[in-house]
Amino acid sequence: MPNLAFAQNSAASALPTAPIAAAPADDGQWTMPTKNYAATRYSTLDQINGNTIKNLRVEFTFSTGTTHGEEAAPIVANNTMYIVTPWPNWVYALDLTKPGAPMKWKYEPPPVAAAQGVACCDTVNRGGVFTNNKFIFNTLDGRTIAIDVNAGKALWTTQLGDISKGESITGAPFLVKDKVFVGVAGGEFGVRGWTQALDVNTGKVVWKAFHTGPDKDVLIGPDFHPFYAQDRGKDLGVSTWPPDAWKIGGGTNWGWMAYDPDLNLLYEEAANPGPWNQEQRPGDNKWTDGIFARDPDTGAAKWYYQYNPHDEHDYDGINEIILLDVPVNGKVRKVLLHPDRNGYLYMLDRATGEIVSAHPYGYVNSIKTIDKKTGRPVVNPEKNTRVGTIVHDICPTASGAKDWEPSSFSPRTGYLYIPHENLCMDWENVQANYIAGTPYVGANVVMKPGPGGFRGEVSAWNLETGKPAWQIKEDLPAWSGTLATAGDLVFYGTMDGWFKAVDAKTGALKWQFKTGSGIIGQPVAYRGPDKREYIAILSGIGGWSGAIVPGNLDARDPTGALGFVGAVADLKQRTAAGGTLYVFALPPT
Repeated sequence: MPNLAFAQNSAASALPTAPIAAAPADDGQWTMPTKNYAATRYSTLDQINGNTIKNLRVEFTFSTGTTHGEEAAPIVANNTMYIVTPWPNWVYALDLTKPGAPMKWKYEPPPVAAAQGVACCDTVNRGGVFTNNKFIFNTLDGRTIAIDVNAGKALWTTQLGDISKGESITGAPFLVKDKVFVGVAGGEFGVRGWTQALDVNTGKVVWKAFHTGPDKDVLIGPDFHPFYAQDRGKDLGVSTWPPDAWKIGGGTNWGWMAYDPDLNLLYEEAANPGPWNQEQRPGDNKWTDGIFARDPDTGAAKWYYQYNPHDEHDYDGINEIILLDVPVNGKVRKVLLHPDRNGYLYMLDRATGEIVSAHPYGYVNSIKTIDKKTGRPVVNPEKNTRVGTIVHDICPTASGAKDWEPSSFSPRTGYLYIPHENLCMDWENVQANYIAGTPYVGANVVMKPGPGGFRGEVSAWNLETGKPAWQIKEDLPAWSGTLATAGDLVFYGTMDGWFKAVDAKTGALKWQFKTGSGIIGQPVAYRGPDKREYIAILSGIGGWSGAIVPGNLDARDPTGALGFVGAVADLKQRTAAGGTLYVFALPPT
């Protein structure tokens, strides 16, 4: 596939930019995990830069009191920091105006211990959002809760998920106007995926869109205009499945969303179909493994694109969505970027869903290319999965060339900073039988390092060339998000606990600090009440990639944690469990 041809003008004017409406001027706070609607995860703060970072030091720390994976982004608003822990999903509010940031309050949701049994990949939580003196977050047992930040008490609680069916919620809520958007997890338990919109003031459900089933349930109507022919037709969420299989077909939404105020489009995604054994569900399995553009006010679907029709390898479709305006062939295109688990970085027209480009950003042998005319991946038949046969060396692995851990974008370089994995797998289909609330997988998987032996990588992706500008190889999977700043630095963490800052232009290591546990969280930057720039990260190993540590899984069983133990059998010798917040700053001047 040819690379993009950019407008022939000055380098500065040719760089991609985030749309202003979706990425307004930075106020120094961090009120949602994505930073803004465009999900750039970019801070305009620049006190900490290549010249000053040698003086970066720990300003304060805080123990979360939990031992599972810390995947949340710290949220900062009105000189208070809010953090959500993994189950039991405690929320802490820390006072940033006082030395050491003492606790203002702690909110403890009534625990539902059974929720731990329906978490496929550790009892994680990816954070909350702040709006109008409310902090809103989700719980593993399927609740969305709004807290009055002045009192530290719940304003409303809405039960959305049903753990008896295997439903849970691990993703962060997303805010647009007066609505909170929440997606369900549980694709490995035979749930039927959905996204719901709640009234931000009352918690009442405004609309609910399923990701499988008849059009009326998916909120597909006369205004639905997908770009590609295979996505047009009546009730494809039924006809692309065996009879009734869509009712337990997955398509959850536990990842990321974005919003374009100019187009008034909410972008939300659907994850893998179930079970993993693809022979039990012939067909394209709509509307799994794809992205919807919806009217946020009504939920009405406007367009859809399916990254992985009839997904055979658990490639999901829930990774981050970054909104950019990009010069292409002399014209600026309104696009969204999505580095999919299948190993391809998609650039889609965000008004229509048309593929602008699709390039592999890691090693891929399960897909040969993406056909731009049809929109479909050209799959490698040698990597088709079957019952009774172990298919070796499928790349990328089930967790993808990258999983949920989000990329960041810098308008100063025009690069997308992608944290990802270099893992392959052996796969054998087995018969899956559905029992509500129990695992519904249908595959034996063993993961392993990919070509070269390293297991992780951070890439600075040049959108102009369709190639990396630089790459950093990491021994362990790169499972933390990245943060880009105007100091021309990129921050990320490693699974053995190193928090690093590298030069955004060259990838050169500028600074690193060893934390107490592996890092799988999301770094953020904020301006403190003293006008200094701060960098915050939660340390605490776990998640799918690190489940061997908090779960104390047997390193001799490579199928543990849905096959991930095979790739990280050494992790218990590299780090220990335990959640801690670390906040860094330069010394006061």
